[in-house]
Amino acid sequence: MKLAVNGVEHTLDIDPRTTLLDALREHLHLTGAKKGCDHGQCGACTVLLDGRRVNSCLVLAISQQDAEVTTIEGLSPHPLQEAFQEHDGFQCGYCTPGQICSAAGMLDEAAKGWPSAATPAGEEPTLSDAEIRERMSGNLCRCGAYANMVPAIAEVAGR
Repeated sequence: MKLAVNGVEHTLDIDPRTTLLDALREHLHLTGAKKGCDHGQCGACTVLLDGRRVNSCLVLAISQQDAEVTTIEGLSPHPLQEAFQEHDGFQCGYCTPGQICSAAGMLDEAAKGWPSAATPAGEEPTLSDAEIRERMSGNLCRCGAYANMVPAIAEVAGR
């Protein structure tokens, strides 16, 4: 199969049941996306598929042959990384790649006017702290660095 990752097309000989996360980590040696829960509940494996954030542990690699996959390695350098560093949003760092990929996708979604559950009906989304928290709620941080991540994301969002 062919898989486009971070702007490079790769040819892989993998089992059709291989998840995108395992293809990235075990076959392409891109270890930024982490295997946390392996059930799509923690967000440590978040990557961007055609600019939209997904839990790569829930996606079969073979189903993404026409998509562009972007991992944390493909985002570097990104303003979110600098903002996370300035606001001490890294803590242990295990969840950080997924948090940054998710935040990058979230900023794009908000810029397109896509609402979240925190957006009042009929209103354009604004990236208030509540909106950022709602949009990032699928990414867990065991260290509890949320208090530092929200201002980092808000800074990059231009607030």
